[in-house]
Parts: sequence; structure tokens; C-alpha cells
Amino acid sequence: MDNNTKELGTKTISQLLIKYAIPAVVAMTAASLYNMVDRIFIGHIPDVGTLSLGGLAVTFPIMNLSAAFGAMVGVGSSTLISIKLGQKDYQTAERVLGNLVSLNIIIGVLVGTLGLIFIDPLLIFFGASDNTITYARDYMTIILLGNVVTHLYLGLNSALRSTGHPHVAMSATIATVIINAVLDPIFIFTFDMGIKGAAIATILAQVFALIYITFILSRKRDLIHLHPGIYGLRKPIVKNILSIGLSPFSMQLCACLVVILINKALVKHGGDLAIAAYGIINGITFLFVMVVLGICQGMQPIAGFNFGAQQPQRVNEVLKKSIILATIVMCCSFIVCEIFPHYPVALFTNDEQLSNLAIAGMKIIVLMSPIVGFQIVVSNFFQSIGMAKRSIFLSVSRQLVFLVPFLLIFPELWGTDGVWISIVTADGISTITAAFMLWHFYRNKKKIRAPRTRMGSALKRVFFHNRVTP
Repeated sequence: MDNNTKELGTKTISQLLIKYAIPAVVAMTAASLYNMVDRIFIGHIPDVGTLSLGGLAVTFPIMNLSAAFGAMVGVGSSTLISIKLGQKDYQTAERVLGNLVSLNIIIGVLVGTLGLIFIDPLLIFFGASDNTITYARDYMTIILLGNVVTHLYLGLNSALRSTGHPHVAMSATIATVIINAVLDPIFIFTFDMGIKGAAIATILAQVFALIYITFILSRKRDLIHLHPGIYGLRKPIVKNILSIGLSPFSMQLCACLVVILINKALVKHGGDLAIAAYGIINGITFLFVMVVLGICQGMQPIAGFNFGAQQPQRVNEVLKKSIILATIVMCCSFIVCEIFPHYPVALFTNDEQLSNLAIAGMKIIVLMSPIVGFQIVVSNFFQSIGMAKRSIFLSVSRQLVFLVPFLLIFPELWGTDGVWISIVTADGISTITAAFMLWHFYRNKKKIRAPRTRMGSALKRVFFHNRVTP
């Protein structure tokens, strides 16, 4: 076992969180800024900035759908790699890395091709109007053409963290942000390509990052690296990857459905301006959520390794400290968006009407922010230790069980404000649900069954046949 892997079971949890969570937080924050950069530049395109923002917001469901497949492979693979490293099964861990590459290529091509074939019907279904569909089509066509690159970049970046290279993963993400920020104004304004230029800059930035990541993961001196002979798909490995990755896939798929309903409600009650406002709100609030997801990514290899290595006290400690950090971050979100909302909104638009609509909506949406971090961490914790069913339930219940009914009812009562109220109400209920499930997990730990896969059987033997208390 190399030093990067061994330390997951020996260093203090605080040291490991600093090493793994901080780079992941920086990387996720950079990824959020990566998306915000596009919106900021697009929002300031002369004469058509507001409509371009509306068109960009319409593309969110398609990007969420594509990201759902990418997350299923990337998160499932990285979690499985961590667990296998903890069990000292290095050969399987390496084959998981190879299968990650093969699956991302296959799924990336399929999703990109189908998206291009049905792009107009999809955009109309997702809320595009006659005014915004041109901008949405221009942006999404280029993004779908580069879909394989996006899938490989995100998947291999996750693998870097699981194989003990969190700082490299962080550097790659930061590099994409910087490259994108440099290329955006060149393609959008200098080359006068508008929203198309933003999409081209996005894909080119990912190409450069993917080349760098592939080089790092191909180094023969590392315990786990890319090489011929590991890319052939193995049914047990694919099954376990998809089983664990089903949780983030379900979350993204539900997010796709929810954004569709949000867009349709906003078009009905507020028009294209309301959709543009949602794009701004989403960009600002998601920045804080991405920080929490970065904490979760830092937690994942630590929890997964120690779960596989039969060290439950360390699993408990990383969960507790991750919850505390996530709560602090989301309290900051509440303060910024409630007290100083004008400053972040001003980055996206100079339109007074659009600004007022975005500020009003954002101040409602963040009301539950101080407790939302807990829900995100708990959902990711279950996923990190291979208990996919619990993670899936928490992910899906927030979107489908709670939010969808509210989106069908509240906008009819309160118009655009009803959309914002639906989101904050679902956040509150889903957090209470997560607290109950975590309590139930610890109270009934001996009755819990691990996932019915080969990996699940191993985890079951580790935690329940040996009666180790998590």
C-alpha cells in the first residue's frame, strides 16, 4: 500500500479532512465559478444579455440529465475504488478505474448523440420560448458535441481524489476555471460569437484539463494507474459501480424533472424574465452548495476506506466533522443572500427589473440554508459507505416526494413566489427526514443489510458478521 492510501487509515481525521476536503472544496467552488463565469459574461452581451441568460437557464435540465449519467459512473467508481483500497484489493481497484473510462466513453457518446437528435423538442419541453430557443440551441449544441470530454474529465477527476491525489484534482479544476475565464471574453466578444463562444470556451477548458488528468493517472510509479488490460468491462464491477452511483444519478435525474417544473411554472407566471432570474439565483446559491459537496467529496474516500478497513470510530468522526463544516458554510450562504443580496446579483445583470426579481426570490429560497448542509452530508455519507438505498431515498424524496407536489400547487396560489416557497419548504422537510434516517441507522445498526452485490456482501461481513458498531 502506498503512503497516499495508507494514511487514510492512520492519520487523524482532522488532518485527513484538511488534506482531502480543502482541495475538494476549492475544486468544487472553482467548478461553480466555472459555470458562473459563463453566466456573468453571457448576461452582459449587448442587447441580448437577458434573453441569453433565459436561454442558458432552459438548458439546465439537459445538462442535469447528462450530468446524472456522468455522476452515476464517476461517483460510483470513485467510491468503489476507495472501498477496494481499504480492503487492499488493488487489482480490482485498478480495473474499476479502467471500467470508469470505458463506461464514460460509451455513455458520453450515447447521451450526446441522442441530445443532438432531439435538441429542439427537448428545449421546448424544458421551457424554451420563441425568444430564447435560439440562444439555448446555440449553447447546447456545442456542449453536447463535447459531452464525452465532459464525462471523462469529471469521472477521472473523481478518481484522482480516491487514489490519493486530491491536490492534483483541485489543480485540474482550477485550471479549467482560469482557462474558461480567459477564453470566454475572447470567443464571446472579440470573435463576436455570443453564447456559442461561451460553450466553445467551456469545452476547450475541459479538453486541456482532461489531457493533464490522463497524464497524471498514467504514471506507472503510482499504485493505481491507467494501462492496457483494465478497460474491458467486467459485469460484477459495472454492477457495483452502477449500484453505488444510482444515488447521485437519481438525484440528478430528479433535479432534471424539478427544473422542468420550475421553468414551466416560471414561464407561466413570470415569463422569460423569471427564468433568467432563476438562472441568477441558481448560480449564486449553488456556489455554497458546491462548497458543501466539496466537503462531502473530501469525506467520501476517508469514510469509504475506513468502512472497508473496519474502523467505525473513524467513520463516525469524519461524519460528525463534515456535518459541522457543512452547517457553517450554509449559514454563511444565509447571511450573504439575506443581508447582502444586491452585490452578487449585480455581477450578472444591470437590468433593474431582473435584479429585483432575482433578489426577492433568493431571499426566500435561502431561508432553510442553515440546516440544508446536514441533509446533503448525511445523504453523501450513506453513499460513501455503500448503502445506496438510503442515499437514493434521501436524494429522491427531497425532489419527488416533497418538491414536485409543492411546485404543482404553490405557484397556482402565489405565482412566481410560489416557486420559491416550494423550494424552501421541500428543503426543510427533507432535512428532518435525513435526521430521522441517521437516527434510525444508529439505533438499528444490527438490522441493516448491506447492498446485495459482491461488494455489499463484503461490507456486510465487515460490519455485521463481526458486529462492529458504526
